[in-house]
Amino acid sequence: MSPSPRRFAAAVAALTLAAAGVVAFAAPAAAASGDLLISEYVEGSSNNKAIEIYNPSTASVNLATTGYALQQYSNGSASAGLTIPLTGSVAADDVYVLAHGAANAALLAVADQVTGTTTGLFNGDDAVAVVKNGVIVDVIGQIGFDPGTEWGTGLNSTADNTLRRAAETCIGDTNGADAFDPAVGWTGFATDTFDGFGAHDADCALEPPTDPDPGPVADCAATPVTIGSVQGSGAASPIQGQNVLIKGVVVGDFQSTGGYDGYYVQDGGDGDTATSDGIFVYAPGGTAVNVGESVSVAGAVKEQFGLTEIVAADVEVCPGGATIPEPTPLQLPATVEQREALEGMYVTLPQKLAIGETFEYGRFGTITLTNGRLDTPTAVVEPGAAAVALAAANLDNSITLDDGRSTQNPDPAIHPDGGTFTLEHSFRSGDLVQNATGVLDYRFDVWGVQPTEGADFTVGNPRPELPDVGGDLKISSFNVLNYFTSIDPTPTMSGDDDYYRGADTAEEFQRQQDKIVSALAEIDADVFGLLEIENNGTAVQALADALNARVGEGTYVPVTTGVIGTDAIATAIIYKPASVAPVGAHLLMTSAIDPAWSDERNRPGLTQRFASTETGEEFVVSVNHLKSKGSACAESPDLGDGQGNCSALRTAAATALTTWLNTTVATDGRAIVIGDLNSYDHEDAIDAFVAGGFTDLEKQFNGEHAYSYVFDGQLGYLDYALAQPALLADVSGASAWHINADEPSLIDYDMSFKLPAQDALWAPDPYRSSDHDPVIVGLNLTPPDTTDPTIEVTAEPSAVFPPNNKMRTVEFTIDAADDSGDVTVEFTDATATGSSTAHWEQIDDDTFRVKAVKRAVYRFTWTATDAAGNSATDTVEVVVGK
Repeated sequence: MSPSPRRFAAAVAALTLAAAGVVAFAAPAAAASGDLLISEYVEGSSNNKAIEIYNPSTASVNLATTGYALQQYSNGSASAGLTIPLTGSVAADDVYVLAHGAANAALLAVADQVTGTTTGLFNGDDAVAVVKNGVIVDVIGQIGFDPGTEWGTGLNSTADNTLRRAAETCIGDTNGADAFDPAVGWTGFATDTFDGFGAHDADCALEPPTDPDPGPVADCAATPVTIGSVQGSGAASPIQGQNVLIKGVVVGDFQSTGGYDGYYVQDGGDGDTATSDGIFVYAPGGTAVNVGESVSVAGAVKEQFGLTEIVAADVEVCPGGATIPEPTPLQLPATVEQREALEGMYVTLPQKLAIGETFEYGRFGTITLTNGRLDTPTAVVEPGAAAVALAAANLDNSITLDDGRSTQNPDPAIHPDGGTFTLEHSFRSGDLVQNATGVLDYRFDVWGVQPTEGADFTVGNPRPELPDVGGDLKISSFNVLNYFTSIDPTPTMSGDDDYYRGADTAEEFQRQQDKIVSALAEIDADVFGLLEIENNGTAVQALADALNARVGEGTYVPVTTGVIGTDAIATAIIYKPASVAPVGAHLLMTSAIDPAWSDERNRPGLTQRFASTETGEEFVVSVNHLKSKGSACAESPDLGDGQGNCSALRTAAATALTTWLNTTVATDGRAIVIGDLNSYDHEDAIDAFVAGGFTDLEKQFNGEHAYSYVFDGQLGYLDYALAQPALLADVSGASAWHINADEPSLIDYDMSFKLPAQDALWAPDPYRSSDHDPVIVGLNLTPPDTTDPTIEVTAEPSAVFPPNNKMRTVEFTIDAADDSGDVTVEFTDATATGSSTAHWEQIDDDTFRVKAVKRAVYRFTWTATDAAGNSATDTVEVVVGK
């Protein structure tokens, strides 16, 4: 499961807006009739990507002087990840072609402009827009919506096809927010169809659009409006669409570098703390500015997906010096209203904040900072109102720290302290960042700081040693994150990714396997339960072979199951035959055992009984991977209580599994359930396990805040070890080993979204071998104690003389021992013979009195018992007479 701080903001927003039925989306402004439009689109093999732009008017258009550009919006992003200013001109009723610099000769032959050969132009799930001075004139796709892999199907789709605009279309789609269907107004052609590229046959030739009034002109001597009056005190500007003149100091410049095509300006303020004194100026290819310069900006006010900005029409750099204001402190927790009041301003985060989420660091350069480490709500509170409230509080206590760049897969990766990220200069979730300083920004539906300098960094969560869980035998649950021996034959096509979920190349596979093997070898468990391994019947053997190549031939063998279930991934078990031996065949939990178990939603649970080769003691390991929260279940919808999708379905599976184990498979009470149960420990599914008599070992040994997974910057555990009562008595310890969840994904095996310098950060070590931490459990399986204790009793005196019928005191010494160390001794018998008048009495545990009767014989017996119930006795005589 892949986490995302953008999803974090959206998820919390959904909790607060769903009840009111509110959906917020800022539509772009409309372009004039007769403006340019996209007439053909090529998303072909490799870098065969190009856009043909048609001029339907009766006049030539100078693209550069009129501010035209091509923008790409990646994977549902609401902000452009790539902006390419267009150059040259396009004649009336003619076309202009922009092509990737590494496209084939047929496309380059008709290209008017080419990109760099390393520029990632677009894929089938990216929206592409032609804009004029930042205003959309036409778009392919839907901005702010992720279609998965493509819009449309078959030939009429945006992936691996050519799309040609219908001849009767004369006006482009100026609403980037509306739904996009390539079957409407487009004709699709097969991959790498270029025969019509470079010309467009249209049934229209419209009059050129009438240019509006030029609007205000920048003037350093003129009286500006305050930026606060432009921003207003609400979420959006009260004067959207109006032209304004502002003046202020540049506090953050991301115009020529960074990809934001603009900069932030802050003025002296309007005295109203509810209105921000800073604003983003969108000025692609405009007048160059520097931080610290005073500028006059004239342009239109616009809301760009929640960010208030001015689209610059004219800019003048003012003479004379200017002073950058002191950064305004921003303390967490901070509400949306408090952040709105600082939008676009120069701020600093003075607190020592924890690094929370790092999942998007490698691809987008972003991390989240949190006010302390935050818990996933249902990991610490019950689902419902408490969980919803904590989710909202977590959002107030979290903020993004960006890298000032909109480019994907940035090189170099920037450390929060401003340096370059390397394996020697890295960070983990839980490390501390203080005094992060820059401009407060709102992009991708989250609030973030675009840094203008490095922050103070402190290691707060160093890499831990392997946990010592004790015991003489170890069990471990390990999610191997789609370990697939089948390499994706078409890595650039996403249509088969539901099956080929692992490495795209042999090199990636080797990198993945090396990391997993390093982790498994160091854990050195006697039984491993594996999750997310390819369900082909052979991947588990391949992993066992790779592990044995590291630790010794024959060390591990798999439980042979073949293909189980219908999902692409399965559960699996490998074990050390020197330590344990299977008892009977493996068992599968499916709907054939209990109809409440959904075969469609859950992978079959794999269960195997083992016996210790040393002691013969038996135990049961059940490896399970329950339905995820990520995709919906119509029969078990998200109830909005914090448990996500399919909670009732997971709860039904947990109840079915516990009943089966308790009544059929492990009636001796010696089962342990391990695996990814996709439920946090306060959720209903885990309650069902506890109600069934299972103990949550993570909570028992590590407390309420234990974790094995970081999602949206929040801690919790989905990876479990749950023990039945009899086996619980043998558990010596349990712990997650934090080698994955806290590590940035930048160092993982995947090479899909990395430049060579970032690929080189990989190392064949255990760190980020998966996205889940392994859980390790220690068991004490000692041999049965069948040895009796020893006991020796002596009496002082052992002979009583003279026989004068008086009571005499006798002291006894009892020496008892056992190889287990624990032994109890008790007085169990006494007899008197030889005289009818013989008599004894007990004074204390080892002191007695006997009557000195002639010819009397007294016999006293003690019994020693060890902890296993083995016992031994000794009897000593006391004789009256010489």
